[in-house]
Amino acid sequence: MSNDKLKGKGNQVKGEAKKAWGNITNDDQKVAEGEKDKAKGKIQEKAGDVKDIFKK
Repeated sequence: MSNDKLKGKGNQVKGEAKKAWGNITNDDQKVAEGEKDKAKGKIQEKAGDVKDIFKK
């Protein structure tokens, strides 16, 4: 598993946590940040998938 895939998974978890905290505290900005981090993580993970394909 590439470093990008690990970072991507980490950002997705971080985004999910921010989103949950934003929902608990009614903080729309935290919810938006969580969504952004989650999307960033998905992109990083996909980039890691592509890199893995080309390494083979």
